Amino acid sequence: MNSSQDSQSSCSNLSVVVESNDVPKILEKRPQFGTRYLKEGDDVYSYNAWDNVEWDENQQKAAEEIICQHLASKMSLADYEKIEENADQYWNEFYSIHSDKFYKDRHWLFTEFPELSFDTSNIDVKSTPILEENVILEVGCGVGNTIFPILQHNQNANIRIYGCDFSATAIEIFKNNEAYDPNKCTAFVYDITSEEELPVAENSVHVILMIYVLSSVHPEKMKFVIQKLHRYLKPGGLILFRDYGRYDLSQLRFKKGRCITDNFYARGEGTLVYFFDTEEISQMFSSCGYDVKQIICDKRLQVNRRKQLKMYRVWIQGKFMKPI
Repeated sequence: MNSSQDSQSSCSNLSVVVESNDVPKILEKRPQFGTRYLKEGDDVYSYNAWDNVEWDENQQKAAEEIICQHLASKMSLADYEKIEENADQYWNEFYSIHSDKFYKDRHWLFTEFPELSFDTSNIDVKSTPILEENVILEVGCGVGNTIFPILQHNQNANIRIYGCDFSATAIEIFKNNEAYDPNKCTAFVYDITSEEELPVAENSVHVILMIYVLSSVHPEKMKFVIQKLHRYLKPGGLILFRDYGRYDLSQLRFKKGRCITDNFYARGEGTLVYFFDTEEISQMFSSCGYDVKQIICDKRLQVNRRKQLKMYRVWIQGKFMKPI
């Protein structure tokens, strides 16, 4: 497990953009997540959330102690093998229970990832020719909570979106949604850890979305997935990434016996989740041939004002480009 110093340095409250000459440039706190920063003397319960919250040494130490307790009471190999063998069943059961009601549509995507705006409504098409079709691929698309907002936001754009998911139930729900447009969207069942090829031409995809999906893959298979996706991106194409960060509230809340290995857990319903830090993600994508254009650790304090509860969330966000 990383030391306290390593964890704090790899999960700072600053945005790091790596330019093409590989010289890191430190930017000011980014505006996408808002401008509400907790200052000394502020009433923490006056708002529902605070951005880029600093963790003190005691809080960091307490989080590390909880993770050490998780590692001391790991899940048995037999229990993990059962989960691995029935992974698709667990995800199908999850979507059978929750349908399209569990996750909210991700309209925040266009603030965090303006690259997803392809709409040509404001372009004079007579003087500006429309370019080739913009191809988007989302791996782990679930029931469409990312794709439907993209379609809605880009109603006049020349786009084709491919969405795949491990769960056949999720894809069925997705395709039965009245917003599903087969003229612009293709949804299909697919295991991104398999050797099977994607039904998309290599070097053809402008944007690949990985939103809370790599964390569900076994750590030993993550690099394979990232390398595979590299083949399908156009030169200059981007992977837009967001996932769970190390010491997120959801990690610290796990009970004994749910930890499989370092920062990798099985939820109660059988689905899997891994918790990343920025250094780990940056290194993983770099080693697979990507240029790291952005890597961010978003530490946010959410509060329940009625119950006077504090909830510390940690997410990792990044943009990774296939070199031209």
